[in-house]
Amino acid sequence: PTRSTLLASSAASICIRDRAGIDELNVYPVPDGDTGTNLYLTWEAACEALPKGELTFAEAVQAFGRGALLGARGNSGVITSQLVRACGMRLAENLPRDRDTDGVLADPRMSEAAAFADALKYAADAAYGAVAEPVEGTMLTVARQAANGAMIAANDGKSLADVCLAAVASARQALTKTTEQLDVLRRAGVVDAGGAGLVVILGAMESVLTGRTVTIDVPARVAPQEVAGGDLSPEGPAYEVMYLLDAADDAIGDFRRQLADLGDSVVVVGGDGLWNVHVHADDVGAAIEYGIAIGRPHRIRVTHFSKNQQSADQPHHEPPLGRAVIAVVAGEGLAELFADAGAKVVVGGPGRRCSTGELLAAIDESQATEIVLLPNDKDSIAVAEAAATAARQDGIRVAVIPTRAQVQGLAAIAVHDAAASFDDDVVHQSAAAGQTRHGAVTIAVKDAWTMAGRCRVGDALGVIDGDFALITEDLLEAATGVVDRLLGGGGELLTIVTGRDADPELAAAIERHVRKQRKDVDVVVYDGGQDRYPLLIGVE
Repeated sequence: PTRSTLLASSAASICIRDRAGIDELNVYPVPDGDTGTNLYLTWEAACEALPKGELTFAEAVQAFGRGALLGARGNSGVITSQLVRACGMRLAENLPRDRDTDGVLADPRMSEAAAFADALKYAADAAYGAVAEPVEGTMLTVARQAANGAMIAANDGKSLADVCLAAVASARQALTKTTEQLDVLRRAGVVDAGGAGLVVILGAMESVLTGRTVTIDVPARVAPQEVAGGDLSPEGPAYEVMYLLDAADDAIGDFRRQLADLGDSVVVVGGDGLWNVHVHADDVGAAIEYGIAIGRPHRIRVTHFSKNQQSADQPHHEPPLGRAVIAVVAGEGLAELFADAGAKVVVGGPGRRCSTGELLAAIDESQATEIVLLPNDKDSIAVAEAAATAARQDGIRVAVIPTRAQVQGLAAIAVHDAAASFDDDVVHQSAAAGQTRHGAVTIAVKDAWTMAGRCRVGDALGVIDGDFALITEDLLEAATGVVDRLLGGGGELLTIVTGRDADPELAAAIERHVRKQRKDVDVVVYDGGQDRYPLLIGVE
């Protein structure tokens, strides 16, 4: 479980970093520029599904796979959820069920390396089986070649680490060849976006094993007018339909074939009575009715592609159908900042969590048919998701951007564009929030053990990405430490939000420190008025 959690969190971090680049590659099957975002959201849902506390490997695999299945977004996300779930289940089958030995196999004849290679092959086969009409030159091809590379290394008696690295190397090589396998990729001059995302996820293994920062080469996307053959937007179904389906496993084969006759990009993954369904179709009603015929569809999402399938030389935005951004805010100053940027606000944050009912009331009051929710707090994300689910039942289109801090919400609302399509607006806000690292400083109100060690009442605590990272006796020292660590990963803009009782000199001292040490970084200071945290800090 320790290795698995480390790999999962590493992959999530890499997905955040490379999300925008992968989005840029997205020309197949629909050029809607969201493959990287969908992969990140799918992976994040899987990570968040991992329960706290002691887990056996099998329990961790089951929770992670279910989280990926439930949170899968888009064609690439659904296929990834199948790969993750199948690979984990295959590995768990080879571990003793009575205790967690973290690497000792139930079958002593099979090494860890062989078991992992076998799991990759099993996952690739399962992914191919989940797709009604598999296409080479996609992430399916990359998955199979990764498995083949791992199997060759395992058969040669290589170690687990070498097998992992062989899988990553084979995946990279397969990715470069996708341009030759799909004509639409060749004409656009890019590799497959889903395949690139899979290389990023597999690359987390290399990052953990070697300690190196793993990157992928993202070719520059060629403008459509420069491509032989012209427009990159192929004719096809107008809608993407996705939903979860409670249905008997033996009914899925015929169901998948029915969807294939109805549309394309059909992927149905899952098992044990719960399935994630994805199809591109013109007849939305039929796509859902087929599900009703064999079970219970729920969490239904329908996306109209026409808003995204515009040629690059013919930009066009349909007027919004009444859109509102609703933000959970933690102080009066923050409320003014969000309101000035065009958001409707709901009071919440640490010590005063908002409720699902309050968010639903705000959605109702907005009278909008499209809603973007910014929870701006880790514990409020589940509340926002519950409100979104309820609102969707009333026909309202709702997207929850999982902002975990007020500064991530500020970054998101700063790029909000009411004139853009809903999907483009959500993608841009998601990207801005995801690229914002966040921190804070506070004062300990009781003795306690933290991730940074033991603190005592009155100690200054530095928080980075939601975890206590340092303990000092001086608030300025804590704030300087947080800022230096956040900027250590790079950044162009530092945002400081001062709390209700914060000493004005504290923010001023931090600003002077940054201007002296990092002249390339812009600094902005806002009066947030939040409780508990004298400073909230964000780096973009």
